[in-house]
Amino acid sequence: MSTINRRDFGIAVVAAMLLPVTAARAEDTAVHIDNFSFAPNPLDVKVGTTVTWTNRDDIPHTVVCAGKFRSKTMDTDGTFSFTFTEPGEYKYFCSLHPHMTGSIKVG
Repeated sequence: MSTINRRDFGIAVVAAMLLPVTAARAEDTAVHIDNFSFAPNPLDVKVGTTVTWTNRDDIPHTVVCAGKFRSKTMDTDGTFSFTFTEPGEYKYFCSLHPHMTGSIKVG
C-alpha cells in the first residue's frame, strides 16, 4: 500500500485547482400544452437547456419550429424534448392547430 507524502498531496491539490471548471448544466424546463395553448409562453432559458413539452389536452398536438425541430403527433400525456444549443429566439407552433404559437428565447 503506497502513501502520498505532503509535497505530492500539495501538488495534486494545486493541479486540481488549475483544471478548467466546466459550466454547470442548464436546467431542464417543462412546457405544458393545455386548453389549446403552450405555457409558459414566452419562455426564457439558458443555452444547453432541454425543454420538454407535455400534451395535457384530450386531443393530439405537435410542436414545430421551422428548420429547427418537429415533434411527432403527441396524444394525451405525450412528450417531446429538444435541447437548445444556440442562442436566439425560437418561434414554434402546433401544425395541427396553427393558431397555437409559442416562443422561446435562448440566451
